[in-house]
Amino acid sequence: MKRKQEMGDMEEEEGDRGMSKDEKVQRWIPKVIKKRVCTTFVEDSFSNGRMCQCGTSRDTHQSVALGDYFSTAIVSHWDSVQHSSTYPTDAFGELEFEGASRRHSKFLRLSWDTLPSTIYNLMTSHWGLPRPNLVVSVVGGEGRAKVKNWVREVLRQGLVKASQSTGAWIMTEGLHEGVGRCVGEAVREHAAAASSVSLNKVVALGIAPWGMVQYREQLVNPQGSFPAKYFVHNTSRDSCSLDINYQAFLLVDDGSVGRRGGEAGFRDRLEEYISKQRTGICGSGSIDIPVLCMLISGEKTVLKRLDLSLKHSVPWMVLAGSGGVADLVSDILENPEGEGEAGPSVDLKDRVAERVKKHFPLEMEMEKLVEQVLSIYQNKDLITIYHGEQEGPDDFDTVLLKALVQASKQQVSVNTSPYTEELKLAVAWNRVDIAKSELFNGDIQWKFEDLEGSMTDALVNDKPEFVRLFAENGLNILEYMTYGRLESLYCSVAESSVAYSLLQRHLGERQGIVGSQIRMMDVTEGIGGSQEGQRSANMISLFEVSRVLEDLMGDVCQPFYHSPLEIYDITSHRKAFKLATKCLQGDCEYRSKRCDFPWASLFLWAVLQNRSNMAIFFWEMASESVLSALSGCKILRELSRLESEAEAKQALKELAKRFEKLAHDVFSKCYQNSESRSFTLLICKSPMWGGTTCLEMGIAADARLFFSHDGVQSLLSQIWWGDMQRSTEVWKHLLTFFCPPLMYTQLISFRKLEEQQEEQGKPDEVAQGRDNDSLYGETIFAFPGMKNSDAQGPNSPRYPVKGTCRTTPKRPFIVSRWRQFWFAPVTSFLGNVLMYFMFLLLYAYVLLVDFKPPSPFGPAITEYMLYFWVFTIVCEEIRETFILGSMTWRQRIRKYFQDVWNMCALTAITLFIIGVICRMFHWSYESGRAVLCVDYMVFTLRLIHIFAIHKQLGPKIIIVGKMMKDIFFFLFFLGVWIMAYGVSNQALLYSYDPRPSWIFRRVFYRPYLHIYGQVPVEEIDVGKNWETDCTDNVTLIEGGMEPCRSEHNNWLVVVLLVIYLLVTNILLVNLLIAMFSYTFSKVQVQSDTYWKFQRYNLIVEYHARPSLAPPFIILSHIHLFIKRYIRQIPSRKILHFVLEVKGKAANKLMTWEAIQKENFLTAQSKIQRGSDSERLKRMSVKVDSVLKHMAESSDHDRRLRALESELEYCSSALSWIVETLSQSNMAKPSRPPPLPKDPFPSSSSD
Repeated sequence: MKRKQEMGDMEEEEGDRGMSKDEKVQRWIPKVIKKRVCTTFVEDSFSNGRMCQCGTSRDTHQSVALGDYFSTAIVSHWDSVQHSSTYPTDAFGELEFEGASRRHSKFLRLSWDTLPSTIYNLMTSHWGLPRPNLVVSVVGGEGRAKVKNWVREVLRQGLVKASQSTGAWIMTEGLHEGVGRCVGEAVREHAAAASSVSLNKVVALGIAPWGMVQYREQLVNPQGSFPAKYFVHNTSRDSCSLDINYQAFLLVDDGSVGRRGGEAGFRDRLEEYISKQRTGICGSGSIDIPVLCMLISGEKTVLKRLDLSLKHSVPWMVLAGSGGVADLVSDILENPEGEGEAGPSVDLKDRVAERVKKHFPLEMEMEKLVEQVLSIYQNKDLITIYHGEQEGPDDFDTVLLKALVQASKQQVSVNTSPYTEELKLAVAWNRVDIAKSELFNGDIQWKFEDLEGSMTDALVNDKPEFVRLFAENGLNILEYMTYGRLESLYCSVAESSVAYSLLQRHLGERQGIVGSQIRMMDVTEGIGGSQEGQRSANMISLFEVSRVLEDLMGDVCQPFYHSPLEIYDITSHRKAFKLATKCLQGDCEYRSKRCDFPWASLFLWAVLQNRSNMAIFFWEMASESVLSALSGCKILRELSRLESEAEAKQALKELAKRFEKLAHDVFSKCYQNSESRSFTLLICKSPMWGGTTCLEMGIAADARLFFSHDGVQSLLSQIWWGDMQRSTEVWKHLLTFFCPPLMYTQLISFRKLEEQQEEQGKPDEVAQGRDNDSLYGETIFAFPGMKNSDAQGPNSPRYPVKGTCRTTPKRPFIVSRWRQFWFAPVTSFLGNVLMYFMFLLLYAYVLLVDFKPPSPFGPAITEYMLYFWVFTIVCEEIRETFILGSMTWRQRIRKYFQDVWNMCALTAITLFIIGVICRMFHWSYESGRAVLCVDYMVFTLRLIHIFAIHKQLGPKIIIVGKMMKDIFFFLFFLGVWIMAYGVSNQALLYSYDPRPSWIFRRVFYRPYLHIYGQVPVEEIDVGKNWETDCTDNVTLIEGGMEPCRSEHNNWLVVVLLVIYLLVTNILLVNLLIAMFSYTFSKVQVQSDTYWKFQRYNLIVEYHARPSLAPPFIILSHIHLFIKRYIRQIPSRKILHFVLEVKGKAANKLMTWEAIQKENFLTAQSKIQRGSDSERLKRMSVKVDSVLKHMAESSDHDRRLRALESELEYCSSALSWIVETLSQSNMAKPSRPPPLPKDPFPSSSSD
């Protein structure tokens, strides 16, 4: 038995492997969803006992039911509940219409009593149908009756177009006849004209009776059909076959065949269920999904469904003039005839009876219809009459909105604004045009409470146009954006995003600790005391957001949102975690506080979800536009590295490039307006972005385009040259370096620092009277002072703030000029380069000439000098890594290892230490010498990094670095081919040679030398004489003697050599050249940008270095040690290129930047309005307007012609009356009849 079960499980697993994804997902359907089969025979009186009232023959029913003789006599009416039974459904899956290359439709056969919640979840979760913002259920128009032309236009131009703009579901019967066929054709036309983005917004859902579907046997498959082949013989005529243009079909089964109406109950319950669901992503909208039933024509049975839906408060729209029940309802509601007069209700009933008899003269159950119509009349407020023949289909979406608003007014409270529901519907449909024209036209005074819920709906469901509209029309973002609301926005992050997984990971870490703490509280204080902490533990808080931003932003800025959580100046993650957990377990009072930077917080929230339009709008509204754009670029590029899906990764990269371009363009506008202020903007410390600057964020975001801007490069050049003019020639600088007295001549031009000091030493009122630009212009002259200043942090007078003056004492000219020259980064760089060349010369001299054996012979004096030199280099590396900067030691180590040249320096120092240790012992002396020789190569390669600052060499070095990647690919192909040839050649030439060293040489080394032309023909070709002692004796060969060549198959050796040389020298080498050419042409265009970007790091490095170069740098280190650790003077170099501007100066700078951003956006808007696409859009709107006016004028002409004909008839009738009266003797006129007047009298002269 167990064996059989195992075999069954194995067969089931094998079956699962052969199934598609959809098949595996939908295997549960037959277990949950049922079909109905008639099991009790109820005789049809018109079939002479051969047919059941269900529509099938007697033979198809169960024998038990047929054997009950009394059942056919007692039961006279067939009922699905009593006379049918449920079985697992046998028709579900995907539907493929043969002969049509279209996407597959979904279909399902289900019982009429199936739960609508199950079907709705199936359609949205498994079938992938988007959640609707509106459901329009088209009722009536079934059968093969001809649909009027204007009804077709309403469906095509009105209903489907409105559904496309609102993201609606259209429910019909789904058959290829009547209104269902018209709706399908309209959906097809709009799908062909719409873009792929809007294609999924229109969902046509067919709900048809199973027994009416033609060729339904093609859909039956108990295992599911993926897909089912559905073939219709003739699609040109109306038929009961399924229509090809529907995305999904629900085939409702009540056990009958050939009867309509079995699906009405399920359809009504499904509409009611959907109307209770929320709109938006995962039901995050502010309103329930609106459901509207649209009545077109209709038989008398529709009255029952209409009455039932109205009792469930479902609004209806009736197309007057379409015929049937629609005309009856519109006639009664629009022409009650004396409804307002005082009279008994019987009069109304009589009038209704007359109307019913007028529209249905042959109806037998008149009383029943009258009662239904009277019940419908009681709910007339839920019915909207639409005269499509007169109004036209253009404004159909507005009519839909009005109808739903009118229905919703019956349910809302008295205190609610009458326009709030209309606004919520417009937001749900994403129809900002309706909101602007109907709601925000200046006639309505909106309150904050009215816009609050809709604002949240627009944010969560990514509707930036509505967010912009609300922000411009009375919504105060400072009042709206609290920390609690920000947390709720992060709780709505889509599960498919990378941000969601990061938030959940950090939430899980906190839940583990919080859970253990709550369990301890349960033991000590009881269960009830931990409910609030448990609730906070299960929600995403600002602490998780802060951790995610810290992961993405890195060490470039301080953590976000620590202030509301009462975490101050804590660098340890463990301490911050404990404080945050303690705060979240309390009352969480911070959630009611206003967010400090609301637009920036919303910008981060949108960027983390890759919502481009929303992020762009928040960037426009936030301050510090350049830094905000660079921060968005940084976050997006980090997210792209974590994203696994190719399309999402590309979208993140594209948005990152867009923000980098925005930062570049806005800064370009700033630089054009004021050079000095733009320099201040680059180094200004931002409290909104964690104390970082534009330069720091740009380097962290890898913003090469931003760094290539002339303004950024101009600032870097200013820093690089210090107080010397940037136009100083190199030869003058070198000459002054070797002959320092020349700095006191006019050979090198300096900026006049003395004049600045005199100006800065004036009283405050003089400083306040200067030009505003000087406030920002002073900053760029302070870099040499920054380098050696002993000021105390950001409040130092070195930070020029308006109303203050510098207190630095004026130095003598000799001292100040000396400092100007030697403390400039370019001078420090020059000294380091010259001394590094001296170091390499000393190193080479030691290796080549003065490398003596260990004690007592060595090391020599020069070697000890080399050791000391390397020691000073190590001290400088330690100072740069662990002493300079304000980061933690972990952050410093991580940042150090991220630089390739730091790794190169670390390798060189490590090899040097190993080599020195080995050379101190006799047994490892030669090994130490070899290590030091290799280390010399590493030290020499560091020259590449040094000369990366050069304008001509720098780009070429970048190109060489890119080509190194090509070499690795080439070496892979070459290694494979050398391995293949080397092993075969060795095996063919030598039958036995066990020496590993010679095997390696002949398998790898010798084939590699073949590439360069070193081919030992005498050894390879047996036809050549080989004057070498060899043997075939295995014992002698194992002893080390050379083996003789094998003469067998030597021709194959020659052939392999020819093929090998052909492939390597021609194919692979030319492949490498082609790769180099491609890389060169590709990188050459961007090499200048790459170089400008890398130049920043080198300038920062030499700006931070002491003026003396190794080995004399040890003096600077001693000086710094005394100053920092003995005299306790803090370092100004912690603030790398950082300027802290506060108060009025900061406000002025931010205002100036905002003005430049507005100018940039205005210029961009003008360019966009002048583009061809925008012109075409405006032309299209004008053409539509002209066509609408033409249609209206043609309608007026038609009415005038009708009026003309009526007047002609009246004129003829009046003439006949006059003529008749004139011929009779009944009356004698006292005067002759009037003569007709000429409507256009002539102006001819007598």
